Amino acid sequence: MDFDVVARFGLLLVRPGMVVMVMPGFGGAHAPTPVKIGLTVLLALALAPTVAAAPVAGPVPLSGVVLREAAIGLCLAFVVRALIAGAELAGHLVGFQIGFSYGATIDPQSGVRNTMLATLYGSVATLGFLAINGHHEVLRALGASYAALPMGGGGAVGASLVGSVRDILGLVFVVGARLAAPIVIVLLLVEVAVALVARSSPALSFIVIGYPLRIVAGLLLLAALVPTIPAVTNSLVERAVTLAADAATAFR
Repeated sequence: MDFDVVARFGLLLVRPGMVVMVMPGFGGAHAPTPVKIGLTVLLALALAPTVAAAPVAGPVPLSGVVLREAAIGLCLAFVVRALIAGAELAGHLVGFQIGFSYGATIDPQSGVRNTMLATLYGSVATLGFLAINGHHEVLRALGASYAALPMGGGGAVGASLVGSVRDILGLVFVVGARLAAPIVIVLLLVEVAVALVARSSPALSFIVIGYPLRIVAGLLLLAALVPTIPAVTNSLVERAVTLAADAATAFR
């Protein structure tokens, strides 16, 4: 078989492969390897009729093209990962404020120790993203990226990459602050009220009164606000895709 044909199809696997490997909902860290490989091949076959083949000039230029393709695919996937990470950050903040941060489990999506509320927030955000067909937006952005950034480009990295990375990281804190702020503020007011009561009645123990009250108030607020998690994260999907496009254009 001609090496050029194999190399061109191999290059076509890199960009969607990065999306499948990193983006929650497609593959992620703990999806079965055969599933990720099969999905990558299917995406490459679907893109093949519309993507112009990159010229293969030798092993050194080929390695540069592979790195560029991987960087563009990672840009598309990391913004979705940033949305989910923002929801997990909100779960961490809420869990710490309620008092659930003492116990942690292994999150199957990220493979790290997360509190149960961080896992809950991340899972609900992922399901909400899939429910509005956000993965379709990513696939459309992936297909459009080949028109804007054809394979085998110049390989230069633009200075705009620094600003794009900053905005993507800022998205994590924007999502986390929006989701966690209501519960954190209300529980802070509960803490102040309990402190005033304990101050006026020294015989009452702050720990005995405050901890159960904080848990009850936190769980009630959590039950009321969990349905808002998909709405908040989904409202930023369009912005996230724009940030991904801006970051990818740095690799012209």
